[in-house]
Amino acid sequence: MIPPPKISIVTPCFNSERTIRETLLSVQSQRYSNLEHIVIDGGSTDGTLKILQEFPQIIWVSEKDEGLYDAMNKGIARATGEFIGILNSDDCFRPDALNKVASAIQKNPEWEALFGDVVYVDGDGREIFRREEAVFDYDVLRYWLNYVNHQTLFVRKSLYQRMGTYHHHDFVHCCDYEFLLRIGREKCPVGHVPAFLVNFRYHSRGQSSDLRVIANMGRERRQIQRQYGVPARWAKILSFYGRLTRQFQKLIYRGKCDLIPGNWLLKKHRHANNDFSSNASFDKKDAPKP
Repeated sequence: MIPPPKISIVTPCFNSERTIRETLLSVQSQRYSNLEHIVIDGGSTDGTLKILQEFPQIIWVSEKDEGLYDAMNKGIARATGEFIGILNSDDCFRPDALNKVASAIQKNPEWEALFGDVVYVDGDGREIFRREEAVFDYDVLRYWLNYVNHQTLFVRKSLYQRMGTYHHHDFVHCCDYEFLLRIGREKCPVGHVPAFLVNFRYHSRGQSSDLRVIANMGRERRQIQRQYGVPARWAKILSFYGRLTRQFQKLIYRGKCDLIPGNWLLKKHRHANNDFSSNASFDKKDAPKP
């Protein structure tokens, strides 16, 4: 029997007492035999550290950082696993997620990264909708937007060492998008696991549903697209091509496509000013307006 690959899970957090226990339990309940869980706390002032102390099996550190992606980079540097996954402190793995990831890794040893499907849930854990993907396509990503949920992304440590980590000094909210385009441009083999791996919490205390963050993501995405060769004058046409291609790929590989765009399903869950804390100072009153 080939031993399962060592997987490191990195959880960045900051003032996450409301949700982090559920996140930690979702990792603990995976019953995966070769697992390392690292929590990078940004200097929480609520009850987060007390909760971390209840889980002696995890590795954790608490110190000031420069936001989410800086914390992710710190965790990646500490990780000793062959593959590294990032699970935010308000999201949860679904049952048997890591065994599905490990099985895909063993069947496809050429993959340098892989990602899976995601279930969007609200603040109370109620399902909003499910999003299934088909393949990793560099052009679809750069022409349209990032459809790879980073909580379902697992990357070889050696790929991070070769390609670098997340450029948190350049971007506040789209570092993962830029990283995916970086590895896509280099034609790194990225696989897809057709399974729901993560419950992604889309709620009023998170950044993803904050309209200020969403607006800034749009600005950063356009900047990154220009950096990766998408001319502004063709952006709308290429965006349409990217959307159409993604749906065609889903039809071919999954036998279905999205009848209702995810943005429509998430609209009512978005808020002008969410209640979240960030060392990147995007939760302050002087944050950019949408």
